[in-house]
Amino acid sequence: MTAHLPVLIVVLPLAAAVIVPLISLASAKAAFAVACLTLAAAAVASCKALSHVLAHGALRYELGGWAPPWGIEYVVDPLSGGVAALIALIAVCVVVYAGPQVNGGSSARGGMFHGLFLLLVTGLLGIVLTGDMFNLYVFLEISSLAAYALLASGGIRGTVATFRYLIVGTIAATFYLLGTGYLYALTGTLNMADMAVRLTAVMDTRAYGVAVVLIVIGLAIKAALFPLHGWLPDAYTYAPAPVTGFIAAVMAKVSAYALFRVLYFVTPAEGASAQALMLLGWVSVIAVLAGSILAMAQQDIRRMLAYSSVGQMGYIVLGFALGTPAALIGSLLHLFGHAVMKGCLFLAVGGIRWRTGIYRISDYAGMGRRMPLTMAAFVVAALAMIGLPPTLGFFSKWYLLSGAVEAGAWLFVIALVLSSLLGIVYFFRVFEFAYLKAPEAGQPTPPRQELPLHMLAPILVLTAAVLVFGLLNQQVVGGIIRHALPGALAP
Repeated sequence: MTAHLPVLIVVLPLAAAVIVPLISLASAKAAFAVACLTLAAAAVASCKALSHVLAHGALRYELGGWAPPWGIEYVVDPLSGGVAALIALIAVCVVVYAGPQVNGGSSARGGMFHGLFLLLVTGLLGIVLTGDMFNLYVFLEISSLAAYALLASGGIRGTVATFRYLIVGTIAATFYLLGTGYLYALTGTLNMADMAVRLTAVMDTRAYGVAVVLIVIGLAIKAALFPLHGWLPDAYTYAPAPVTGFIAAVMAKVSAYALFRVLYFVTPAEGASAQALMLLGWVSVIAVLAGSILAMAQQDIRRMLAYSSVGQMGYIVLGFALGTPAALIGSLLHLFGHAVMKGCLFLAVGGIRWRTGIYRISDYAGMGRRMPLTMAAFVVAALAMIGLPPTLGFFSKWYLLSGAVEAGAWLFVIALVLSSLLGIVYFFRVFEFAYLKAPEAGQPTPPRQELPLHMLAPILVLTAAVLVFGLLNQQVVGGIIRHALPGALAP
């Protein structure tokens, strides 16, 4: 079965996305169980494929028996395998977390949620594993359509925010498709590996430059890179907690992965790609600072975390732009780490709102005593976001700083340090209310109201991952990330 793992990782959730809504008509519990088991199987397959790749080299699967470059090819290498495992594992945590909330309604509603969620996971896994530029667009649209439906389920404000996201997302996808069309016209192929070889002969043409610009803008919008982030704050704020917890954790990171894959593995390192990376570097510096400043101004903790994500995407893309081995390691490590950290934060905040109805920072007074385990998880993930050792966030930022110093980019160093200091300000404001302020005089002390186990366990698993992967960062970097670098920079 090892040879079939690349396609099984995608087909399993796709098949379940069709079956689960039908099963829910008979039994909501059975539909929930099938969704959980399917995502767990996809996670096991992803981890098995990654393990095989690290030991024996890349896995390739030809769809329909058509050999590339004519047919579509799925490829599991250290980079795509690592990101696929990340998506599947976080999806397992989120679907378990969502159980008490989704299953509380009608069985049909629960079945539709799980079906759309599985379809979203299918799209994201397909983006990561495909070796075909047009097939990447197809999966980009699949994941986007599922995300629109899930985000819009948060009520009227969520619907309005999703409509804005739909318009912007359609523009982004159009840019990517047009850019891919230009590259196909120049090379006559859509296979990424074949295109990478053929592009070296046409990299000086104007059409190639236009293609790179269109693809970079399209993926930058999808990744919510400042100032193309306008869709993100409202979409993250008004969506249901499980939806935000998953989309905020992995969706923008998958777009950043696609940007990295195109700029470092498909297009030549010189010419338009190098210029695009230089521009992305300066834009990322602004994103790192702007996201942190905007987060400080928020009173709604969900919007604070949303704007924090804008800044953190700047970290990831900044490492891509610097291009040194240390910077790329830091960028990819932060891509993995931020997915875990931000997923933990949004699930914790969503659980607090589900239990208490509270989402304003000023209302968090006494929350540390009211929901001690949930707030402890929030604190650990927040300290990782700030970059406090021994969390994973410290080591990713350390590599980024080392890469910036190595490149002599001192302005980038200043931006990274200043952003972390601003992170201390807006996160410690939450800590102050949760642990140092008591409810207003005359109000009774709320009883302890911890989350049910099905919701609390995934949050604690992600919290443990923040610490464990921080302590084992050398194994993660040496065992996976160094092997995921482009050939010229890999060990």
